[in-house]
Amino acid sequence: MGGRGASSGISIKKKKVYGTEYRRVLKKGNIKFVKYNDASSAKTPMETMTKGRVYVTVNDDDELVAITYYDNAGKRTKQIDLNHMHNKMQPHTHHGYFHNENDGKKGAARLTDKERRMVDKVKEFWLNRKKGK
Repeated sequence: MGGRGASSGISIKKKKVYGTEYRRVLKKGNIKFVKYNDASSAKTPMETMTKGRVYVTVNDDDELVAITYYDNAGKRTKQIDLNHMHNKMQPHTHHGYFHNENDGKKGAARLTDKERRMVDKVKEFWLNRKKGK
């Protein structure tokens, strides 16, 4: 899991060893639920070393914050924000590595049917995590 741009060794900010910025709290197939280690606010990973990985970021209150998708080079391609409103949309999708370079819609878009199904699946996994399902 990304060191915010690091591909090995120390992150570009010389702050953390790669892979220590987040901790896994649940894994279901290719979906990994993670918490950010450095603060109570939840940052989403910018990059991954696992092709096609989907991360779900969870905050310290065990609330789902975002679902992020990555390309085959490990760069973030899309993020579904779950916990806040943007342009009167909640949840909403941001496209591209920096959130707004690919959609032309002031940085956010409505969820597609496929994205809605993913949100439902992620919520079901999270709700059932303590039941051992």
